[in-house]
Amino acid sequence: MASVACIGECMVELRQAQGGQSAGPSSGQGGGLYSRGFGGDTLNTAVYLARLEIKVDYFTALGDDALSDEMIAAWTAEGVGTRRVARLPGKLPGLYMIQLDAKGERQFFHWRDSAAARQLMNLPETDDLLNSLMSYDIVYLSAITLSIYDAAGRERLFAAIKRARLLGTRFVFDTNFRARGWPDREVARQVFSAAFAAADIVLTSTEDLLALYPGESHEQLMARIPSSELVFRLAEPVSLLRFPGGPYEVRAEPMTKPVVDTTAAGDSFAAAYIAARLAGSDPVEAAQAGHRLASLVICYSGAIIPGYAMPPKKRHRPATTRQATK
Repeated sequence: MASVACIGECMVELRQAQGGQSAGPSSGQGGGLYSRGFGGDTLNTAVYLARLEIKVDYFTALGDDALSDEMIAAWTAEGVGTRRVARLPGKLPGLYMIQLDAKGERQFFHWRDSAAARQLMNLPETDDLLNSLMSYDIVYLSAITLSIYDAAGRERLFAAIKRARLLGTRFVFDTNFRARGWPDREVARQVFSAAFAAADIVLTSTEDLLALYPGESHEQLMARIPSSELVFRLAEPVSLLRFPGGPYEVRAEPMTKPVVDTTAAGDSFAAAYIAARLAGSDPVEAAQAGHRLASLVICYSGAIIPGYAMPPKKRHRPATTRQATK
């Protein structure tokens, strides 16, 4: 069975509860009820990969606390492998809170500077974890993953990925960019360049790249990425693909249900794309699968949709495709 190593961080999530009311005068204007869950971009992708019947292990570090135990139990229940999770005595996972304004716009607050996951590249067992990457078909991580490590940790990770690639492992890089995770944009640009140079497949978007390279055209942004296989998602539900035999444009099917929550649209797209490629589909078919799953995920609240809402394993309703002009 094809296998994927997903590397990243999962945090405790506090989300404003539906219909939550202020806890009283002492709670202040921003008070209210919150529900607790877990969230993380690469973890979301790992869950959807497992649901698509891909063997996947999650690489991260957690504490030895009850919340970390709950995470492990939840991932195991979803079929995500946890044998590569380091447990650090006395440490805790990070935490973030989602707050909604009167218009329903989301604002994020993070508490993660001392989270266990940030130490993953600096542990006694780090070498063993990184050496295991060569046993997987694909290593998948995002720019958020890279942002939680220091420069030495990123160099150690890239070196391990390069060793794994010599034995046939493919590296998939997702440019999920969050400015607050980086000391400045120049550091981010340098790290992105290193990831682009090492990646076999890059999954990116105008939203991510224009934040780093403002004012550039689609052609200029794509030219920055030397990878032979590139998926470039536009603001509308369209992907531009570059691969041997391309380029192609893949357009998602029109939505038939209302959009409820766009959380994990990109994460689920990545999972469906990777799963399809591992199953032997070409990039066009894989992008179609990515759009189908993402279009379904955004019709539900939260990053992970109910299991019963997952699409059938095989579905042959292709999105509109046409060969793009160069």
